[in-house]
Amino acid sequence: MTQTHRLGCACGQVQLQVEGAPIVSVECCCDSCRAAGDRLQTLPTARPVMEPHGTTRFVLYRKDRVRFIEHAGRLKEFRLTPESKTRRVVATCCNTPVFLEFENGHWLSLYGCLWPEGTLPPLEMRTMTGDLPAGTTLPGEVPNGKWQQVSFFARLLGAWIRMGFRSPKVAVVNGQLHV
Repeated sequence: MTQTHRLGCACGQVQLQVEGAPIVSVECCCDSCRAAGDRLQTLPTARPVMEPHGTTRFVLYRKDRVRFIEHAGRLKEFRLTPESKTRRVVATCCNTPVFLEFENGHWLSLYGCLWPEGTLPPLEMRTMTGDLPAGTTLPGEVPNGKWQQVSFFARLLGAWIRMGFRSPKVAVVNGQLHV
């Protein structure tokens, strides 16, 4: 029997379900995630998405294992620039970041703040630590890759193979959010 988890925004209106195990559970340290996190945290009633070290917590799932089940019409996309290949999607009812999506990607990077207390999958690695400001010290309990590690790409490739090299579209987003 496949395990499922129900996740939701801070106010509980937007609900989604994830099926099975995640691809990987990470903290991203890239400039884009830090810039987006800083901007998203300024929205009214927004919860913090940045970790104490300036990282952003994500749990990556195959797109075919994520289902939006309640109030998906409240999702809007935010892009750092109009040319950005990534979009961050926010539940506008309470300004909770829900996921990051790479253009043509086969996975969604779900924000760690969606998991109820004590249920967030354990951190497995940090990526893009080379983008952190000089002098930033990170704990050493997981690998701290200067860029994305080979194991990170291997997991993404493995998930894509299991999906039959498909990249489903996420069509639940309803407009743009300007931050």
